[in-house]
Amino acid sequence: MSTTRTALVTGATAGIGRAVALQLASDGIHVIAHGRDPERGALLVEEITARGGTARFVTADLADADEVLALAEDAGEVEILVNNAGVYAFTTTPDTTPDSFDRQFAVNTRAPFLLVGALAPAMARRGRGSIVTITSTAATSPAPIGGAYGASKAAVELLTRSWATEFGPSGVRVNGVSPGPVRTAGTTAMLGEHVEVLGRANVRGRIGEPEEIAHVVRFLVDEASAYINGTVVVASGGELSSMPA
Repeated sequence: MSTTRTALVTGATAGIGRAVALQLASDGIHVIAHGRDPERGALLVEEITARGGTARFVTADLADADEVLALAEDAGEVEILVNNAGVYAFTTTPDTTPDSFDRQFAVNTRAPFLLVGALAPAMARRGRGSIVTITSTAATSPAPIGGAYGASKAAVELLTRSWATEFGPSGVRVNGVSPGPVRTAGTTAMLGEHVEVLGRANVRGRIGEPEEIAHVVRFLVDEASAYINGTVVVASGGELSSMPA
């Protein structure tokens, strides 16, 4: 019987999700990579295969609840779930449309909720499993824009702790990673050459890299972190505001 573990990683074709998929595959974990772009998905699978790993790509619109449930059914029994996919609109409250609000909560909060509901019971029956959700420091740092995004991430952080108490007694660990500013295609497209400015707000004085977040995820799904459950690990470079004067 094969001992290879299987991981479903949402939003795996770019940024943090891509780095997570590559990291897990390099450690011998079979990756089910989710995304919306089949071309990018094929390139990711090709890269993982070239590095000696195994993966397959599945597509789904996480704003559609039926597609989320179909994704869970397609994935089958997995040992690892990484809820990474997310959407954001850094707008003021008056400028946030109902459709934008609903989409952010559908993708950032409801999709992880449905995937955990569909996949965690089988993990619990087997007595093992690990779920990691990528949240954001926006969940705990109020700002004049992006309130809906921050609220959607705050909600999934609470769910993360709730799931840990719900499934923890059955051997399933549920944790989160809360990144600060990270260099991704999204942040680069939004800020262009000014993307480095984001890093000035932390103690390290620089923006994070997707691979650095992927290393934290890898630790949380490994047995080395077996005593960690219901925790959201902040990977932000250290907040300047929290340092003593």
